[in-house]
Amino acid sequence: MADASSLNPSREDFTALLEESFASAGAAEGSVVRGKVVQLENDFVIIDVGLKMEGRVPLREFTQPGREQRLNLGDEVEVYLERIENAVGEAVLSRDKARREEAWTRLEESYNKNERVEGVIFGRVKGGFTVDLGGAVAFLPGSQVDVRPIRDVGPLMNIPQPFQILKMDRRRGNIVVSRRAIMEETRAEQRSEIVQNLAEGQVVEGIVKNITDYGAFVDLGGIDGLLHVTDISWKRVNHPSDVLSVGQTVKVQIIKINSETQRISLGMKQLDKDPWEGVAAKYPVGARVKGRVTNITDYGAFVELEEGIEGLVHVSELSWTKKNVHPGKILSTSEEITVQVLEVDPGKRRISLGLKQTQNNPWETFAAKYPAGSVVEGEVKNITEFGLFIGLDGDVDGMVHLSDLDWKRPGEEVIKEHKKGDVVKAQVLDVDMEKERISLGIKQLANSPMAQIQTAGIKKGDTVTCEVTKVEESGIEVKIAGSGATAFIRRSDLARDRSEQRPERFAVGEKVDAKVTQIEAKSQKISVSIKALEIAEEKEAVAQYGSSDSGASLGDILGAALNKAKKDAKDDE
Repeated sequence: MADASSLNPSREDFTALLEESFASAGAAEGSVVRGKVVQLENDFVIIDVGLKMEGRVPLREFTQPGREQRLNLGDEVEVYLERIENAVGEAVLSRDKARREEAWTRLEESYNKNERVEGVIFGRVKGGFTVDLGGAVAFLPGSQVDVRPIRDVGPLMNIPQPFQILKMDRRRGNIVVSRRAIMEETRAEQRSEIVQNLAEGQVVEGIVKNITDYGAFVDLGGIDGLLHVTDISWKRVNHPSDVLSVGQTVKVQIIKINSETQRISLGMKQLDKDPWEGVAAKYPVGARVKGRVTNITDYGAFVELEEGIEGLVHVSELSWTKKNVHPGKILSTSEEITVQVLEVDPGKRRISLGLKQTQNNPWETFAAKYPAGSVVEGEVKNITEFGLFIGLDGDVDGMVHLSDLDWKRPGEEVIKEHKKGDVVKAQVLDVDMEKERISLGIKQLANSPMAQIQTAGIKKGDTVTCEVTKVEESGIEVKIAGSGATAFIRRSDLARDRSEQRPERFAVGEKVDAKVTQIEAKSQKISVSIKALEIAEEKEAVAQYGSSDSGASLGDILGAALNKAKKDAKDDE
């Protein structure tokens, strides 16, 4: 029979047992414990965690996104023991916290080993999505969902799939994951396997996956290749979408495989014969051919001679006369024109064409119609500091230089009398077809001073009578009698004696004698000098009436010469 003391423990023994029980409970609080499902009550699960203590957990905490959860009586589950007893005498339990603690431990281990983890996308947040990693919630940035932007993420939600942990901080409870990293790794493995089965020069079929301004991406069965716009066709392709469409099946040739980057370059035109073979023989220099304008740029127009063969008409070869005009004002796209082959370079796949060469050279036409010496008439198109530009037949311009405006007056003065739109006559002086220049002269329409001088029979050394027409500080301007030619006598040529070299002693209309000292045919100028005449007369008098060596003074000699001149004048009367 049992001892009474053992059946009825003393007060001290009961206190010890209670303290022992509380000590055990204190060790379990704040940790994950195992319990047994003892009852399913509406939306709650009653769990016995031992210590003669039960707690209730909401049934929803046993469900996970994307996973079916079944709970039966007697199942053992892990829960987080927050407190031993609440106000109603129950243990405070949490399945979510238990799963979170378990998940963080597991995820940290996977993160340290750089292993993939499984998760389920179950919600949207600003900038991305939330992912359940078996109890721990992670953030999936929008840029890490796929290798390319995805408009609809719906089909990816609530489906268990692998993720890569990019960053995690247990203290702050932050986890960042990536689905894109998994896909890139998988794609890299697939690409590597596919690339090994491809070879340069191989012809394969693919599906156009995407079209850009510079080409199209073609899916070769798990790996994309780039079909550049220049490799689509031998003829000009302005945009890939003009020839291809997304989803279209195309046959392409593998041009190049970069084993390091696993990039594949594709070509379609390589499957056809190169139209540039034998192009030099087909389009010899000088030949005139027809073509269609395919593209117009600032520097010229591209002309298609046949499919795959294009040549450039440079802006300088478009027109003989329209030099500073945009090609679009001369030609239009799709226009059929005749051009001349100027140069062929098969190596660089270039053909230089000319449009103006198929038309008459307007300078040659003008020269044939208006040889040097012809008189033409035209409108003043432009006035510059060096002359006038006159519009002429054949849409060409001729220039009258300042020096060819007037025989007597400076060109800078005469040009001010002209304005744009004036119609003037001029003489053709020269036509330079190579430089495309026509030289004109207006003063040549009037008799030149040289012609007037020749008509009057005046030559160098003659004594001429002049009429003063203008008095200036530097000299006097005179008109030579009998010729109409003008000359300018400089101050130093007005007299032998320096004291007499004063322009103001002459008056307009006064007649003076002078000696012709220079006749310049090129500049059409005649120079006369009163001083030269006085010196010449003195020498003549000395030679005729004696020498100062005989004892006669120079004044005596000149006086004798003067008296003789007067006597001869009386005899003539």
